[in-house]
Amino acid sequence: MNVLEMYEKEHMKRDIPETPIGANVRVHYRIIEGEKERIQLFEGVVIARKRAGIRSSVTVRKVTAGVGIERVFPLHSPKIEKIEITRLGRVRRSKLYYLRALKGRKARIREKSTY
Repeated sequence: MNVLEMYEKEHMKRDIPETPIGANVRVHYRIIEGEKERIQLFEGVVIARKRAGIRSSVTVRKVTAGVGIERVFPLHSPKIEKIEITRLGRVRRSKLYYLRALKGRKARIREKSTY
């Protein structure tokens, strides 16, 4: 095992939930402003996931006042407090970039039914 692999294993978080594509998630992100620190929520749909060890990330998209906002969160960052899954979506793609072109009801994702 080389030095990079040892470093990655040492710094990877263990409490990250599985964030499936199409799921609605709420990301609690720590923001530092000067000497103050606060937690900011970002809630949206997971449209992409990159699986690359310590460099893993999720792209979350939300629409606010008709404007789409996407943010990429590194999963193993110390600034991520926690990730909550609020709803599971039923999708057939691994990347949902087509949602960028859709508006309103067309951009909704069906909920995965659990039996």
